[in-house]
Amino acid sequence: MDSPFIESFNGKLRDGCLNDHWFLSLKHSKDIIENWRIEYNEVRPQSSLGDKTPYEFVKEHQSML
Repeated sequence: MDSPFIESFNGKLRDGCLNDHWFLSLKHSKDIIENWRIEYNEVRPQSSLGDKTPYEFVKEHQSML
């Protein structure tokens, strides 16, 4: 275990994406993984943001300015 952060991410990528899809081509795999990346980074609630999505977090903090 070189890095617990990388190990954690690898597990999330495998559980949330790689185990669910059978890739038919390189383009297909890039499309699927990009969709997962967007979901993971932009759509899902994140505990570090108080269980808000990044969009909700930004909107909340913009209104405070």
